[in-house]
Amino acid sequence: MANGQSATSIPLAAGLRQSMSDLGEFSVFSWNAAVGTIRELGKPRLWRLLMPEMMEVGYRSLPVILITGAFVGMVLAVQAIEQFRAVGLEERMGAVVNISVVRELGPVLAGIMLAGRVGGALTAELGTMKVTEQIDALRSMGVDPVRYLVVPRVLACFLLTPILTLYANLTGSMGGWFISVIQRGVDNGPYWEFTRSAVDNFDVLSGVLKAFFFGAALGLISCYKGFNCRPGAEGVGRACTEAFVTSFMAILTLDYFLAEALQTISIRLYGFRTFL
Repeated sequence: MANGQSATSIPLAAGLRQSMSDLGEFSVFSWNAAVGTIRELGKPRLWRLLMPEMMEVGYRSLPVILITGAFVGMVLAVQAIEQFRAVGLEERMGAVVNISVVRELGPVLAGIMLAGRVGGALTAELGTMKVTEQIDALRSMGVDPVRYLVVPRVLACFLLTPILTLYANLTGSMGGWFISVIQRGVDNGPYWEFTRSAVDNFDVLSGVLKAFFFGAALGLISCYKGFNCRPGAEGVGRACTEAFVTSFMAILTLDYFLAEALQTISIRLYGFRTFL
């Protein structure tokens, strides 16, 4: 029995040590990226490198963000409208749909969609450079690969995820309005009046603040996985999968802690508010 327990504890201890080692390496990588970003700000080279990444992260991700946001708002309205109508509160659908989209679903789904679309591409690109020794070639020429490769990509994710979140919020709100007002016949005036009374600037800003954290997290995780992928095509593919799964988990974890903190701040500043 003792031998069985010790044999089981060995892989667990090894896995824990490896996890702590990976966390330490990621922390150092993130610190180097943050320092590199501060040093590169204001330099013309950064903006030359940043523009293509902003095009990839922002413009080319916009269609999927708009479609995702719209259908999320529509699904919310479809699921809730009959329940609210049964108790005579269908005019408050706007408050429910829009507060859900602005506070939670907009930033979270925008972050997850970017983790799948952009995060995988970043990991594959940097992983291929790692496997073909292009990153080592940059080091041999005296170029810091973190400042040259990582900083523009992370900065693009950090800056554009909040903007894409606002687009997701907009289309989510319009999707909920379409189902509630156009399809199900809720009065347009009260719908938007209850929305205006329920959703304030703090709610919108809290979603945007979350998006900054989500963008930084998915950018750093994707670049780190690309820089540390195993050799070969299998290593690159596995790194892409790990980048998405880790980014997904990080976004949900950050969302919980940020929601707790922002909810506490909201109650302290404005008191408890109900929208029903």
